[in-house]
Amino acid sequence: MPKKFKSFEHLLKPDPRFNNKAIGRFINCIMQEGKKSTAQRNFYGALDIIQKKITDIPPVEVFNKAIDNVKPAMEVRSKRIGGATYQVPVPVPSKRQMSLAVRWIITSVRKKKGKPFSVKLADEIMAAYKNEGEAIGTKINVHKMAEANRAFAHFAWSIKR
Repeated sequence: MPKKFKSFEHLLKPDPRFNNKAIGRFINCIMQEGKKSTAQRNFYGALDIIQKKITDIPPVEVFNKAIDNVKPAMEVRSKRIGGATYQVPVPVPSKRQMSLAVRWIITSVRKKKGKPFSVKLADEIMAAYKNEGEAIGTKINVHKMAEANRAFAHFAWSIKR
């Protein structure tokens, strides 16, 4: 019997300002070349910008709602059956939902040019909070692919997750 993947979720430390593991994970994903203090400065700068623009809701709630809005429910996986490859829609596990949401937000922020990272991050988080923006567009495209390939859903039982 194959070994189960061991999760390192228990090693993840929450962020120092809000004591939130989701924010700690997001900061770790922003981090490049081990520069965590720079990633924290950029993220907290973005939350400060959000606080100035949306005064009635705490910025952490805006961030959490944005992540929830970007999380995909379905995705397609390739399945080879009898010489043909089908795109089979499958539900997304919760850990992968979080990973995809974080990745899509950070990728869309890094694509944009011309503004400081914290300003671009704040704009993307607020857009995701309002169900707009590039990360939401990516989620919609993934859901459209799953919907378009719904005819192959009967192959999903044989896909390992």
